[in-house]
Amino acid sequence: MPLEMNMDVFITCAVTGSGATQDRSRHVPRSPREIAESAIAAARAGAAVVHCHVRDPETGSASRDLGYYREVTQRIREADVDVVLNLTAGMGGDMVFGSPDAPLPLAEGTDMVGAAERVEHIRQCRPEICTLDCGTMNFAEADYVMTNTPGMLTAMGRMMTELGVKPEIEAFDTGHLWFAKKLIVDGVLEAPGLVQLCMGVPWGAPDDLNTFMAMVNNVPDDWNFSAFALGRHQMAYVAAAVLAGGNVRVGLEDNLWLGKGELAENWQLVERAGTIIENMGARVIGPEAVRQRLGLKKQMMVS
Repeated sequence: MPLEMNMDVFITCAVTGSGATQDRSRHVPRSPREIAESAIAAARAGAAVVHCHVRDPETGSASRDLGYYREVTQRIREADVDVVLNLTAGMGGDMVFGSPDAPLPLAEGTDMVGAAERVEHIRQCRPEICTLDCGTMNFAEADYVMTNTPGMLTAMGRMMTELGVKPEIEAFDTGHLWFAKKLIVDGVLEAPGLVQLCMGVPWGAPDDLNTFMAMVNNVPDDWNFSAFALGRHQMAYVAAAVLAGGNVRVGLEDNLWLGKGELAENWQLVERAGTIIENMGARVIGPEAVRQRLGLKKQMMVS
């Protein structure tokens, strides 16, 4: 597939994530207020989309608390800056096995719930976008599995479609794209698809350029895609994604550093990504242009 550079690029800021980064940087937001304020600052810096998880305000650990999601949603929507809200639906599929000699019973940290519960905050908050992790994958931890069966993904995808929320397909490997295309063929998701290419997440697709282009070449021509890589390659993948015809994602979910020894804030990562995009001769587009491109629906939070 020949490269066709994207000249009108939107930036997604992944604000806080669910990883154990809360004690590695003072800038990783924990409370709903901090998450919303960081998202709003990222929007002011040029992010058209903010991707939000929630955390326990005291411990900083990942959470699925409905009240936290509602507060983040309300604070962002009441802000004096426009931004597309993208909430994760990736929580609730965590399986932690015991030792290799005694894998059962499942260990502490397991959090497996049904499709309706995994999507309940989406039903209540009605973001314009929510994520759908399109496959099961071994993560970096020895005995942890991110678990998303075909049946679970089909059920969650149907719920998202019925709610009028656009699923952002999170693809950590080529097989995830293969399954996502089946969801659209089967009518579970509406065409064209929206996909996030997740590069360098152990043990999914490595972040070398050959693998990246294999992922890009598996995205249908009429779909919209973004891409990111973890850590020190985050900004390099801003350029790579634009050159390959996509959009970009930056943020503290994926990278804590602005430079060697310098911890980043979300708005700084967005600002730097915008500079890279503009220096390539492309332009950064805003939330309303993104809504038009992706066919997004603005809805009210359910009381």
